Amino acid sequence: MKKFIAIFLFAALAGFIGWQVYQKAFAPEKNTVRRNRSVRVAVEIKPVTQASIRDVRKFTGTLQPEAQFDISPKISGRMKKLMFNLGDRVYPGELVAVLDDEEFLQEVDQARAALEVARANLEESHSSLEISKRELERTLVLREKKIASESELDEARSRFKIQEAKLKVATAQVLQKEASLKVAQVRLSYTKIKVPPNQGKSFRVVGERFVHEGALLAPNKPILSILDIRSVIAAIHVIERDYAKLQIGMGAVVTTDAFPNRTFTGKVVRMAPQLKETSRQAKVEVNIDNPGGLLKPGMFVKVEIEFDRREHTTVVPVEALITHAGQEGVFVADVREETARFVPVATGIKNGNQVEILKPPLSGSVVTLGQHLLENGATIILPSETPKSPVQAGSSKKKKKKKK
Repeated sequence: MKKFIAIFLFAALAGFIGWQVYQKAFAPEKNTVRRNRSVRVAVEIKPVTQASIRDVRKFTGTLQPEAQFDISPKISGRMKKLMFNLGDRVYPGELVAVLDDEEFLQEVDQARAALEVARANLEESHSSLEISKRELERTLVLREKKIASESELDEARSRFKIQEAKLKVATAQVLQKEASLKVAQVRLSYTKIKVPPNQGKSFRVVGERFVHEGALLAPNKPILSILDIRSVIAAIHVIERDYAKLQIGMGAVVTTDAFPNRTFTGKVVRMAPQLKETSRQAKVEVNIDNPGGLLKPGMFVKVEIEFDRREHTTVVPVEALITHAGQEGVFVADVREETARFVPVATGIKNGNQVEILKPPLSGSVVTLGQHLLENGATIILPSETPKSPVQAGSSKKKKKKKK
């Protein structure tokens, strides 16, 4: 009997110890989970809206003139006169510089005199040919009458052919001297340097002046740099991700620090057919109207290009997006039940602090602050219900007392 009682007591003691161990090992975890689930999280919410959203990318670049070239002399000589300075307008065909032309005038006079000599020789050859022709005709008549011998006839024919050859030589010499005169006149015209035509555009401007009057110039040495800035080009560089979205003809909005309160409009006109291997970027040119000439080459500009636009689409704040359980989504707040449920979403255009929700359809409000503390179905405290801290409560009481 004593053994039975001892065994019973031992078993009861072991069971009690085991129960205590179980309570300490497992029961606290369950209680903690229950307490965690019952904890209300203070959050901020914002409404889901229907709005327009744009996919706009911003780039930076440098302005370049639409056209730029240097004016240079084709011949060597001393600069006699230079008509324009920096910023002056020049028009097609306008005279911009004059070189010393005394030497070239002399060449023209010599070529003209040589042409006159050649023409005189040509007239003499014509006369000699006429004379030899008449002698040949007379010798033929005398030969038919058997007055002239065969040798005399051959001699007359020979003189006629010689005069024909001399006439051809004199004619060729005239053509040669005429060509020499034209060359001399062209070289003389090179002493007057003019602005080339610019396909109907009204004017260009002098961008840089390289020499002064009296300077001795070599052929092809630049004297002026001419710019066309009635429209300018913004050269930007686009990364691989944006390059595929760009198309020629897309509109652009351009701003510059020189005119911070003004915007300029342009459009994409050229795209490089390849990306550089070193930077993985492609050069893109945006043409910008510049009728007032405010924009200058070399200015730093910011370019905004709109890739896409959606009207009346579902939009939520970007801060509402969160990755939960490996999925991107938002916590949709149930204001009546004061709970939040996680909804995986597919996003579209992101612009600033807004993002487009493609699917599923959303309505109501989404959690924008505190969502990282939430689980699916968690209870929340809305902003109007957020309890005040003891410090805030104390300060509010003091204010009330002061008012009393």
